[in-house]
Amino acid sequence: MILKDILAISGEPGLFKFIAQGKNAIIVEHLETKKRSSAYGSAKVSSLEDIAIFTEKEDMPLGKVFDLIQEKANGGPAIDSKADSAKLKSWFEGVLPEYSKDKVYVSDIKKLANWYNILHNLNLLVKEEPEAEKEEKAVKTKGSEKEAAPVEKKKKKTPAKPKSE
Repeated sequence: MILKDILAISGEPGLFKFIAQGKNAIIVEHLETKKRSSAYGSAKVSSLEDIAIFTEKEDMPLGKVFDLIQEKANGGPAIDSKADSAKLKSWFEGVLPEYSKDKVYVSDIKKLANWYNILHNLNLLVKEEPEAEKEEKAVKTKGSEKEAAPVEKKKKKTPAKPKSE
């Protein structure tokens, strides 16, 4: 998932989109209500791109977890975040069996399901391209740019040799 400009603000419900950097705050827009507001330096703001889920091996980025949820739900919505704890745990274990049961709490799973459903309802769940495909496209684009706009080479001036006396 591409989650770069999507933010979670501690103490605020829902998700926000980054709009601009102000002098003492950042300007954000609530994804559902489209209301703009400021998030000051005292607020804990996290980009969803920087959040990861603890697993038994290594932490898994939230985008990859959202991809797994999307596969499990066949492109549909996830479980309701207000379901009881046992259902949430069993659902998440079906999505990510190797998650750390000691470090990931039910409140985390609720947030995850809620965020996924918000993004799903707004059609913001765009699957991220694998790195190999990105690199291939970048190489193709760079190659076509060179062909389309040839760059003129400047002739180098050779410095004049000092006259010997």
